[in-house]
Amino acid sequence: MNFTPEMLASMAKVEAAREANIALEPRRMTAEEKDALLKAYHPDYRQDGFDIIKVGGNAGQKAPKELLALLEANSRLTQVTANLDKIDYDVDVLVIGGGGAGSSAAIEAHNAGANVMIVTKLRIGDANTMMAEGGIQAADKENDSPAQHYLDVMGGGHYTNRPELVAKLVTEGPGAVKWLNELGVEFDKDENGNMITTHGGGTSRKRMHAAADYSGAEIMRTLRDEVLNLGIPVVDFTAAIELIKDENGRCAGAVLMNMETKQILVARAKAVILATGGAGRMHYQGFPTSNHYGATADGLILAYRAGAKLLYQDTLQYHPTGAAFPNQIYGALVTEKVRSLGAKVINRDGVAFVHPLETRDVEAAAVIRECDDRKLGVEAPNGQAVWLDTPMIDMIHGAGTLEKRLPAMLRMYMKYDIDMRKVPILIYPTLHYQNGGIEIDVNDETCVPGLFVAGEAVGGIHGRNRLMGNSLLDIIVFGRNAGKATARAVKDVHLGKLTLKHVDEYAKALADAGIHSDIVSPKLLPDYARRV
Repeated sequence: MNFTPEMLASMAKVEAAREANIALEPRRMTAEEKDALLKAYHPDYRQDGFDIIKVGGNAGQKAPKELLALLEANSRLTQVTANLDKIDYDVDVLVIGGGGAGSSAAIEAHNAGANVMIVTKLRIGDANTMMAEGGIQAADKENDSPAQHYLDVMGGGHYTNRPELVAKLVTEGPGAVKWLNELGVEFDKDENGNMITTHGGGTSRKRMHAAADYSGAEIMRTLRDEVLNLGIPVVDFTAAIELIKDENGRCAGAVLMNMETKQILVARAKAVILATGGAGRMHYQGFPTSNHYGATADGLILAYRAGAKLLYQDTLQYHPTGAAFPNQIYGALVTEKVRSLGAKVINRDGVAFVHPLETRDVEAAAVIRECDDRKLGVEAPNGQAVWLDTPMIDMIHGAGTLEKRLPAMLRMYMKYDIDMRKVPILIYPTLHYQNGGIEIDVNDETCVPGLFVAGEAVGGIHGRNRLMGNSLLDIIVFGRNAGKATARAVKDVHLGKLTLKHVDEYAKALADAGIHSDIVSPKLLPDYARRV
């Protein structure tokens, strides 16, 4: 790889200071310092990136401009016709989304006796779950407890988390990992079969369970196999474009669109689980993203039109270590596990300027400050970046550690002739996670009867900042929870006449507010086409 002369000169300073930086740990910031740093540098505090929602249950609150444009857009039903008298699929539980949350939900609903179907706009497993690397948290070791995990989660979320959701997350965490292990997930274990755990940013105990740095892919592989082994129907390449209600206001299915043929289909269901994932492909404020191709906030749009409320829709997670060089992998995730194994964040002059395991929002804000304000970044193809000194890992833990514990990272960089065992890598924050989402209760249900949500589309579990490893945990805990809850709920449900009246009512509310748009939503896929 052709490093620039500036990169090489800075790299030499990093190498010269490496042993000293290993010995010297940057101090942790005080709470006051963290608050000041976030307000000055974190993208969530940039007022020009947000505007005010004018209609619906969250009217008067702010939202990212890119999300607001979709909330104020026209329904796709203005372009096509849905015949609600012709039912193409008729099930007890319709799961929209084929990632970890949707798969977990489908498995548990099926096991509880419900007739379940998954519909997903790409393929089952094409989800952010597949791209998660570092691990899954669970307080299942002798020196740990769900109570300690609870305190870490609440602190990481700036105490804005919904306490009842956090309590469910941490108390059911050990059982979730046990469930995955018994399904066949190949977690890292020692010679005695005990799970190997590590720290993550903001954690007070080593509770990160991993499968090398393929954790999400390994979990998704196992869940996908279980879905297929159970014979749960999966309708691939088919997107939900509107939710359907019955005449009594209950969520009663969805209007679907085949992504290839554009055929419109109708799915009737006694309960719907939205597991549509995140929003990284919205590229809020122009940031790159680590997200999969279909992460376009679809669930938030569908649920909001149907009358559900959003929660913390104005907060996103910018992972502090996204790849900044080479350009071919710009924005790709560099797992936090790299820092948990000892690699430190270093500026142009070879100085370790922030503790490597601050919470993600603080770490990201510190990197942005170093590049934008202090002018101590290194010039990369897409702007300033800083170093992540990966050779420290083998120096601390012994030769071969990085290759064993981070094989995916090593392989990704070796494609571009960058051996991260020998040279540091350049990083900058990347849009990684949708902290906010749809408001639910402890049974995963929204204020719209029959509409349940699980996974990254949920708001409130992580407050305004998520700790590493808690997303893989929440898709399992709340995915399983949604599956069980819907299976119970549908037993006594008798649907009335299907209707899309709520879509017309929402369109009228937009018109009454003087809002007119020439776009349609949900977005479904990002648009990267070059136009002359």
